[in-house]
Amino acid sequence: MRKIIVTGGLGFIGSNLIELLLNKKFNVINIDKISYSSNFYNTKNYINNPNYKFIKCDLNNKSKLTKIVFTNKPIGIFNLAAETHVDRSIDGPKEFINSNILGIFNLLEIFRAYTAKNKKSRLIHISTDEVYGDILKGRSNENYPYKPSSPYAASKAASDHLVSSYVRTYKIPAIVTNCSNNYGPKQHPEKLIPKLIYNIFNNKSLPIYGNGKNSREWIYVKDHCEALIKVFKKGKIGEFYNIGSNKNLNNLEICKSLINIARKKIKLGHNVKIKFVKDRPGHDIRYALNSNKIKNKLKWKTKTNFTKGIKLTFDWYNSNKKYYKSISKKDIIKRLGSND
Repeated sequence: MRKIIVTGGLGFIGSNLIELLLNKKFNVINIDKISYSSNFYNTKNYINNPNYKFIKCDLNNKSKLTKIVFTNKPIGIFNLAAETHVDRSIDGPKEFINSNILGIFNLLEIFRAYTAKNKKSRLIHISTDEVYGDILKGRSNENYPYKPSSPYAASKAASDHLVSSYVRTYKIPAIVTNCSNNYGPKQHPEKLIPKLIYNIFNNKSLPIYGNGKNSREWIYVKDHCEALIKVFKKGKIGEFYNIGSNKNLNNLEICKSLINIARKKIKLGHNVKIKFVKDRPGHDIRYALNSNKIKNKLKWKTKTNFTKGIKLTFDWYNSNKKYYKSISKKDIIKRLGSND
C-alpha cells in the first residue's frame, strides 16, 4: 500500500489534501499535535476509512515522530504542520519559532536518517507567498529574494531555507512549494473569508483592515491540493515551486463579493455592513506569485475560478454551520495582532 504521512492534517489545507489522497487510493497517516486550529470536524467524512489513520504528535516530539516514520515507511511526507496566522505571530512569536523552525528541524533530521535507506521517499514542504514580502509591482518568481515582514513569514522563510540546505548538504529528497492565499471549506474563521461568512450568519459587522486595499492572490484549496500531488509525483528534487491562481483581489472586493452571494442565499441582518478597523502592524500591501514554472514544467493549472470557488465556499459553510460551533467562540471573534 502506498503510505503517505500528512503533518498538520487536522487543519484547513491538510484535511483537504488528505481527502484528495484517499480518493486517489493512497493510505494516509495524519499527524497533528491538536492545537486551537486543529479540528476533527475537518476529517469526519473519512474518519472510518480503513486507509486513514490519525496519530497525535508534535513535530518537536522527536522520539515519537521517529517511531511513526520508521514504522510506517511512507513513500512521501507532506509537511503542513505550522502556525499560520499573522496576527497571532504579532501577539506571540515564540510559538511560531517552536513550530515552524524547530519542528521542521526535527522533521528534517528524522527524514535524513529515514531516507538514508529509503531513498525513493519524498518530502514536500508547504510554504507561503508571504516569504517574498510586499510585491508592489509584477509577480514574484522562484528566484525572487525573500523579504518577510511578519514573525510568521520570517519563520516560514527560515523553514524553507532549512529544507533547501538539507537538500544541498545531505542530499535529502525534498521539494518546497510556496502558495498564495487559500480559501475554501474547513478554514478556521480567524482567517478573512470564513470570518466574514461567520459574521454574515450572525448579523455582525464585517471588519476590514485599514482601507481594504491590501491585495492577495487567491486560490481554491482543492486546486492547491491537486498541485501538491503533482509536485510529489513529477516535481524535481531540490526545486521550489510557486503555486498560485494569477488572480488578485483586495479585501474590500472579497467582502463585497460575499455580501452579494449571501444576499441571494439568505436574509441579511441589518448589522451586516462593512466596518473599517485599525490596520495591523507591518501589513503587506500586495502579494502576487509568478506560477509559470509549475504550469510549464509540470503541466498544472487551476481549475476553479474565484466566482465559482467563493460560491462553493459560502455554500459549504452554509451547509456546515455546526463547523463554527466546533470552534471556541473567542478564537472566532477576538481581535489579534493590533499591537496595542
